[in-house]
This record gives sequence, C-alpha cells and structure tokens, in this order.
Amino acid sequence: MKPINIPQLIDEPPHFLLWSADEMAPIMIGLVIGIILNQALILTIVGLLITKIYRRYRNGKPDGYLLHLIYWIGLLPSRANTIPNPFTRRYLP
Repeated sequence: MKPINIPQLIDEPPHFLLWSADEMAPIMIGLVIGIILNQALILTIVGLLITKIYRRYRNGKPDGYLLHLIYWIGLLPSRANTIPNPFTRRYLP
C-alpha cells in the first residue's frame, strides 16, 4: 500500500520544494519571460528578489492577506452587490 501525504494544516497552500505556490509564482514568471527575452538568468534572479521581498512583507500577516489587499485596491473583480446606506435620504441615479 502506498503512503498517503497528509498536510500539517487544513489551509496550507501547495508547496514546490521550499516555497509555497504564491512565493514560486514570481520566480516562474521571471524564468518564462526571461526565456522569451533571452535573459533567463537575470529575470530569474529578479524573481528571487521579488520573492524575498514578498516573504518579508508577508511574515506577521494572516493567511490570505495579499488576496484581501488586491481586492481592497480594486484589482480583483467582484460581483458582490453593495448595500445602500440606510441613512441616505435621496438616491441619485
């Protein structure tokens, strides 16, 4: 029987080697764009630096903080309906 991989935490993001998926994205994007532009080493190093800065920023913040920040800035589209202010006397179209 094959052993089953059981995650340590319920909400743990997927990992690739030492990095989680959100930390690995800048490295992989830098590598792909670097291959297209014939500057793979330079852009992979830039991706590593961005990952290091992101990891330093993310430490001490709750999980999903970056997604919440992207939503708050307005870059994440949402179909949520907003509730009008109950203290407004007139609604203008």
